[in-house]
Amino acid sequence: MRHRKLHLYAATVLLIGTAPLPATHARQKPDDAPAARARQAITRGLNYLRSIQESDGSWSRYPAITALAVSAFLRNGRTELNEPAVARGIQYILRHVKPSGAIYSDADPATALPNYNTALCVMALALTRNPAYRPTIQKAQQYLEQSQFDEGESITPDNPMYGGVGYGSRPDRPDLSNLQMALEALKETGTGPRSPVWQKAIVFLQRVQNRRESNDQAWIREASVPNDGGFIYDTRGRSDADGITGGKHTSYGAMTYAGLKSYIYAGVSRRDPRAQAAWNWIRDHYTVTEHPGMKDASLYYYYHTMAKTLDVFGEKILQDTRGGKHDWSRDLALQLAATQRADGSWVNQNARYWENQPALVTSYSLITLSYCMKRLR
Repeated sequence: MRHRKLHLYAATVLLIGTAPLPATHARQKPDDAPAARARQAITRGLNYLRSIQESDGSWSRYPAITALAVSAFLRNGRTELNEPAVARGIQYILRHVKPSGAIYSDADPATALPNYNTALCVMALALTRNPAYRPTIQKAQQYLEQSQFDEGESITPDNPMYGGVGYGSRPDRPDLSNLQMALEALKETGTGPRSPVWQKAIVFLQRVQNRRESNDQAWIREASVPNDGGFIYDTRGRSDADGITGGKHTSYGAMTYAGLKSYIYAGVSRRDPRAQAAWNWIRDHYTVTEHPGMKDASLYYYYHTMAKTLDVFGEKILQDTRGGKHDWSRDLALQLAATQRADGSWVNQNARYWENQPALVTSYSLITLSYCMKRLR
């Protein structure tokens, strides 16, 4: 039966891969220019990733970065069958599967980060649509669900850590960045809406949102808190933007997009006041030229999170709070096309959060462009 499923998988992918492409025209319509530039950028970016793949099938010899690179290929139409780089990358990921279901490298304890790596790796495996990986995916799902801070670790709902997910290293504290990755991985791998993981996550999400009506933490009542509906990094009130803006508990772009996306995945309505507060922050801070609250720090992580969130939210045109209308997919596509380097890569001159690594940033950019292309088509 397993061999039959694999043959069906192969046949399906081959049929998709051989489908006729739309006819092209010598003269493009003006509205097609962003799509054409995005396609060109994707081709050059994928060529760059091929050129830097390690002999062991990895990128940067690290599972999470490998998973992002594999996802960049898969989200842009390549498969295990028509792209050798994907097949080699998947095999590298599979070599790092642990008996617990986690997927990470323990060669260096400082960078093991089991939850972070597992979330990204299991999403890459799920994107292959290969039924052979289903047992591995299911075990990774279970691992991620168990990584949530809850009663299993003697943490009650009144504990600020409740419902969150951290890097998975010990000692560990939960944060919104790891939580959003875990929730996205669970959503994409089929965790059902009745799983308790979602309601527990909402408890944590409320506690990292600058919204007094739903946040029960003491720091939210401080006069310096903006109470603007945006999101910060963790329930201690820590915000990576504070050191840049000079503020305190400062909302910033990537975390606000991450918070809104996580609310939606957890079943919170787009019209819910909590989601609307985040949406209004996004409308008030819309930009693709910098990372709101962070300037150029983690800029490409911001783009990556922004595109995923706006795709999930479902608005093609974003109307900001000043009445301006923005085709976000067009804006992001043109911005990335303009900042791509001559060799096809992207890199951030600000080295924080590993964004001086072209393999990581190029993968972020290609995934972002894949979401843009869904709208530009």
